[in-house]
Order: sequence, then C-alpha cells, then structure tokens
Amino acid sequence: MTFEIIFVLLSLLGMVVALVLDKMRPGMVLFSVVVLFLCAGILSPKEMLEGFSNKGMITVAMLFLVSEGIRQSGALGQVIKKLLPMGKTTVFKAQLRMLPTISFISAFLNNTPVVVIFAPIIKRWAESVKLPATKFLIPLSYVTILGGICTLIGTSTNLVVHGMILEAGYEGFTMFELGKVGIFIAIAGIIYLFLFSSKLLPDVRTDAVKLDDDQEEDSSLHRVEAVLGPRFPGINKKLGEFNFKRHYGAAVKEIKRSGQSITENLDNEVLRDGDTLVVMADDSFVQTWGESSVFVLLANGKDNEPVPGKGKRWFALILLILMIAGATVGELPVVKEAFPDIKLDMFFFVSVTTIIMAWTKIFPARKYTKYISWDILITIACAFAISKAMVNSGVADVVASYIIGLTEHYGPQVLLAAVFIITNLFTELITNNAAAALAFPLALSISSQMGVSPMPFFVVICMAASASFSTPIGYQTNLIVQGIGNYKFTDFVRIGLPLNIIAFLISIFLIPLIWPF
Repeated sequence: MTFEIIFVLLSLLGMVVALVLDKMRPGMVLFSVVVLFLCAGILSPKEMLEGFSNKGMITVAMLFLVSEGIRQSGALGQVIKKLLPMGKTTVFKAQLRMLPTISFISAFLNNTPVVVIFAPIIKRWAESVKLPATKFLIPLSYVTILGGICTLIGTSTNLVVHGMILEAGYEGFTMFELGKVGIFIAIAGIIYLFLFSSKLLPDVRTDAVKLDDDQEEDSSLHRVEAVLGPRFPGINKKLGEFNFKRHYGAAVKEIKRSGQSITENLDNEVLRDGDTLVVMADDSFVQTWGESSVFVLLANGKDNEPVPGKGKRWFALILLILMIAGATVGELPVVKEAFPDIKLDMFFFVSVTTIIMAWTKIFPARKYTKYISWDILITIACAFAISKAMVNSGVADVVASYIIGLTEHYGPQVLLAAVFIITNLFTELITNNAAAALAFPLALSISSQMGVSPMPFFVVICMAASASFSTPIGYQTNLIVQGIGNYKFTDFVRIGLPLNIIAFLISIFLIPLIWPF
C-alpha cells in the first residue's frame, strides 16, 4: 500500500473514533480531516472547497429556512392539535391518527422542527388523557425518518448523495424517485410501530423533579425542560463551572441523560450536547430563549408555538406546495424542452420560495442565519472533500477490491447488502452525512470494478444512511426525544433494531428490481 492510502485510512479511522467519542462537533471533526488531506497533498485547495459551492449543500441550507417559515406560520402546531384525539382513547388509536400524517409531513420538511414542535405538544396531550408519553415520542422520531427517505428533500442525506451523483457525472434523483422503495419501507415501518411499539416501549418514567420548595414559595416558577443544542456555550464544562443560573436566570434541578435522572452533585456533572436540563424558571425564560439556537427544545407544559392568522398559515403552505409541485413538474421532458436555458429543479424552486418567505416576513429575514444548522452544512461540504480524497488516494479502489474479493463467488446483490450494512453501521455510530461520505466512493468503485450500474448502490446508501433507528446518536431527532421522554439507550436498541432489519430486507429485495444492475 502507498503512503497516501495508509495516511487516508488512518485519518478516516481517527475521524470515526473522534465522532464516536464526540470530541468535537461533526463539522469540525470532518473539517480537521480535510485539512490533513490538504497538508498531505491528497486534496488541492480547489477540491477541498468544492463542497462549499455544491448545489445539494446550498439546497439543504435554504430548506432550513423554508422549514422555519412553515414553523413560524403556526401551521404545524395546528395540524398536530387536530390529529390528537380528545377524551378517552388508546395508544393504538392515537398512533393510527398521528403517525401516517406526521410521516407524510416529514417527507417535505426538515425533521428537526417537526419533532421540536410536536414532541412537547404530544407529551402534554398524553399526560392529559392519562396515556404514557413514552409510547409516542420514539415513534414520532422514527416516522419522521421514515417519511424523509421517500423524497429527495426529505432528509439532507438524500440531497448529499444526489450532489455526489451529479459530481460523478451521472444523472441524479428526481423528486419522488427514492419513494419507489422508500414508501414500502415507510409503510412496513409504520405497521411495525402500530403492532409492537406499545409492547416494546416502557411505560411512563416519572420525572424526578415535578414540584419544588422554591416553586411552592414563588408561584411564578415552574418546571421547564431544556434540551441542550450544539451551540450551548457550556458544552463539555461542569455545570458548577458554567453557572447556568447566572447566564439564564434559572436553577437546574435535574439532568436527564440516556434514561438516567441525575439530581445529586449536579455542579460536578459535565454538560453534553443532547442533555435535557430540568430547570425552575419563570415565564420570561421561554420567551427570552425560545428562539435561541443554544437550546434545541424548550418545553414548559404550555403552548409556546406562535399562532399567526390563517392567512399567513395558508400562504406558507401554498408556497411549500408550489415549491414541491414546481420541482416535480420541472423534471418532465416536455418542461425541459420548453425552458432549455433554465434548469427548473429543486434548487431553483427552493431558492425562489426562500426569497418570497423572507420578503413576506414568514420568517424574520434579519435573523435568517440563526435558523441554519451550520454544523450540518460544514459536515456536508467536508463530506464531498473526504469522498474525493478517498478516490484520489486509491483507498476507494483498494477497499472495494477487498469487499469484492470477500464475495467473489456471489452476485452484485450480496455486495449491495454489504454496502447497506457498512453504511448503516457508520450512520448509527457517527452521523448520516458522514456515513454517506464514506460509503459513496466505495459504491462507485465497486460498481465500476464489477461493470454494473452504480444506481442501485447510490439508492441503498440513501436508505441505509437514513435508517438510524438503533441508537440515539445518528439522528438529532432521536436525541431530542431521548431527553424529553427520558428513554434509555437500550429502548432504542430494542425497538429500533427490527426497523433496521426491515429497511435492510426491503432495500435489498426491491432496489435491484427497480434499478437493475
């Protein structure tokens, strides 16, 4: 093996370890590796920066703003309130009303705002109808993932792979192309949740902190759950060292992490991204920090979502529908022939929608930078560079040859299964976009060496990278519901592993039939 191959392999190994140990945010970890490749001469400055101008990455950035516009229009909050049955009901009946609709919504909107809005409303509703909220929150996260795999814009990973396909010189995905297999995974997954989630998920885990002596003395104080985001300034600091009360004017009474409730020696606890802090605060806390990016979610048992007029809600929804319809129709051959000088794709329509939303004040244009998850964008941009480094160094060809050698007596379908398993393991341990970055050049090299179409491998990467069900690590929505639902790590493994297997079996069976080798 050459020096370049060894250097890239060791760098990628270090990257995976750093991501698993959560030493830094994923974007900075990947950027560090990309700089190493630049220093070693494996990447040129042009190749290093190409990902930052990729259409897929910029489309993801604008979709954050479109999702924020829908959130601030109040449309999502109104939808979930209409879905929740009032009065006596069962877990099955309530899930039957909620899960399919939520899955459909998440096919067109970023998953995180959907979960951030729905999770506290569902938890509050469950308590009011005397049902365990734990039976609904993990299914909420899972159906947003299942909906996301059905469209090009349902998850950032699909757009990342789409961008890599275009860079490799192939024709990318159309708006609903991934739905040819994604819809079957989504339907099977939702049926599985209907049948087994109530049995596999725990009953109510009572919160360690409900009432407090301070609250009894001062009726203005109440319990607030705050899920820490990656921009929280106290990450990796001890609570006592950070002094939460001085920064935010609220007292921390409990830290919920991985299903554990910590109430003793809180000052010595190191704060981590995804921790849920239970604090005693007055009404001004949520009003002041509700839109801050330092907290992924704030829940105080009250309805904090904006309720603008019907006009704004309908206008936002009409813009979203026109954006989706425009991108779909724009892919038709007759439209391409009619407008040869304009590419009427998703990038075009999401750009137009974003600008209209900004100028009509559906989201505050002056604050637009705070609604974009910059770490995800940096991760995506660096993913393109890492994939390029794997090709330039020869790592992709070497690893692909090794995988082909292990399965030389079998057909390409076995290799398809191997790519799914590798990608899925990476997405459960690190992040979905980093997993796609590592798997894409392998898939391209495997298909090239075998002389088969690469499209089945591209599709399987999309399915496997999004199928993050067995751990709370790979998807931010899993982390959010873990905190607010007080779930243990094993809860995700118990209910999520069969979902991973369902996604695997359907993908390996259907993909070669729809996209032949």
